[in-house]
Order: sequence, then C-alpha cells, then structure tokens
Amino acid sequence: MFKKICLLIVVVGMFSCNQVPNTEKTEAEVAPEPFKYWAWMGSSADRADSLYIDQFEQLKAGGIDAVLINTNTDTTLLSRLTPMALDAGLEVHAWIMAMNRPGDTVALKHPEWYAVSREGKSCFDTRPYVDYYQWMCPTRAESREHVLSLTEDLAKVDGITSVHLDYIRYSDIFLPIGLLPKYDLVQEEELPEFDFCYCEVCVSAFEKEHHKSPLVLKDPALDLEWKQFRLNRIKSVVDEAYERVHAQGKILTAAVFPYPEMADHMVRQRWDKWKIDAVLPMVYHNFYNEEIDWIGYATGQGVKDLETKNTQLHTGLFIPSLSPEELRMAVLEAKDHGAKGVALFDAGALKPAHLEVISELKRSEQE
Repeated sequence: MFKKICLLIVVVGMFSCNQVPNTEKTEAEVAPEPFKYWAWMGSSADRADSLYIDQFEQLKAGGIDAVLINTNTDTTLLSRLTPMALDAGLEVHAWIMAMNRPGDTVALKHPEWYAVSREGKSCFDTRPYVDYYQWMCPTRAESREHVLSLTEDLAKVDGITSVHLDYIRYSDIFLPIGLLPKYDLVQEEELPEFDFCYCEVCVSAFEKEHHKSPLVLKDPALDLEWKQFRLNRIKSVVDEAYERVHAQGKILTAAVFPYPEMADHMVRQRWDKWKIDAVLPMVYHNFYNEEIDWIGYATGQGVKDLETKNTQLHTGLFIPSLSPEELRMAVLEAKDHGAKGVALFDAGALKPAHLEVISELKRSEQE
C-alpha cells in the first residue's frame, strides 16, 4: 500500500527571518503577503528598557508589524533595542540619515566632505533652510565611504531585517509647496543657494565625463547631463549600499520623495532606477496642499514606475495631519493603488484611536 506523502511548502516572505529575498520563486509558490504596517521611531540610550518594551508591545497590539528605529547609527543601542522589539513580535529596520549627517562627529573633522552650493558655500558652515541640513558630497570617495561604512555596520547587527536609508538624496532644490510660507520663500526656478553639489571633486568628475564645467553653464537647470550626473551619484551610493547590506544577509529599504518624477525634480532622487528591495515614499499630502485622494495618486505613480522592478512600495503617511478616520481613508487609498503596506510617521504621534483603526483594518483583511 502506497503512502501518500504531503509536501509542506514553506514560503519565506520578503521580510521574514532576515534573509535576502528570493526573487526567482514562481507565482504558484508565493503566497500573497498581508498588507504591512510600519512605524518610524526615534530612540535614546537614556530611556529605560521597560519603556521601550511597553511601547513595542502597544505597537504590536495596535496592529504594527515593523519598526524603523533611528539610533543615530549607534549600533550598541540598536543591538539593545532589537531583541525587545523582536520579542514583541515586530520586525526591526535600522533607520539611518544617509547623505544628511547633522552633528556627525567624524564628518565634522573633515570640512571638505560636505556638499557645496552653486554659490560656493559649503554645508559644513552654511546650511540650507535649517541648521540640521549638513549634507555630504556623494561623489567624494571619503564622504561616500563614510556613509557606506555606517550602513554596513548597521547591517551587521543581529536580528534586524533591513538597513533603511533616509535623506538619500541632495538637499531640496524645491521645497514642498505647503512648506514655502514657513521659510518665506518663493521658488519658481532653481536658486543657487539650494543647488548642490559644486565641490571641486564633483566639478572635476563631471568635466572628465562631459568635457565641460558646470560652473560656466548659463542655466545649469537646463543641462540634462549635469542633472543626470547627480542622479547617478546618489544611485551609485544606493547600489553599493545594496551590495554591502545583502552581503550581511539583510535587505535595503529607503524613505523617498512621493514618486520618481517628483523626487527627480525636487531633490535629484530617481528611486525607480535604484537597486533596492523596498521604498517607503513619504506621501505627506498636507506638505503639498493636497487632499487625501492624492495619496492614492502618488502611490499609483510610484507603483507604475516600479512595474519592471523587484522593488516593493509601502506608502509613507504623516500621522499628525490625519485623524483616525482620515487614516482609514489614507490606508485604503494606498492599498487600492497598489501599495504593499503603509509606513507611519511617527510612532510617537500614534494615538490609541489611530491604532484601533489599524487593528480594525487588519481584522477586516483576515475575514
């Protein structure tokens, strides 16, 4: 009598067990992944473990699946917090401010590492918009390696799922329209004080490739080679970070501007061209004086641009601008337009009523 043998196929999700995703699985082998809820959060070494444990448990009970923790690249703190979050049932992602490195004690010893504006002023001592804007040059070997080394160190922490790149771009050439009144600015063209990077290394590298200097361009904004040069500098950092993070058995994620064409225009960030596992576009509708349905539009644009890529999109939402009912609407907009999940900024802004909405949405998905 022949015995029937039941085959148990264990499908490992993209973000489970800290493994690099297998993109070669057939459609039949891959079960649909549940819609995912992330939360960005800060941290402090001075905060008691009991407070973190309570917070992680509350987030998990409220339907959050993953936390993106900013430890200011402190791997000791990250190693301390990760087991607590894992015990609560949360994924952990190591959130790093990449090209913008405010207060970086190593970088501050090297003024030459900082990005230089078209006016010739360095972010080392002249910061665009706000004092915490201290942008690294993505072309200079030393500053580039500094950022990549920090990324690699975070990837070595046991238990994390991804290294999460934030500020992986140039400084804003254009601010979101909703923020302009705050700075009493009118931005109808690319202004020299917000146009980066014109350091000697960037200028020299561009001249070597294109046999002309960006310093003498009549209108740099119209020179597509100069624009593409800078898009490629950021892509190069991301692609190298991808290789280093994957070598540690982790994946790479990033917080990005709402959709590729918009990110290209505003901050020289073309994330649909990157080698990356998942992007979390910050679709903060109130920054752009938009309605909640714009969240669906921006999500859909990004999803379309990633159609040929093995990159997931999870829509970032700005909690302080969303009532609990508006959060429900925003989540449904993102989901209906192809997002694989939503990331919430930030954990500290989540009220019990927000978490109840998330819990209700998750229960309805399981029915």
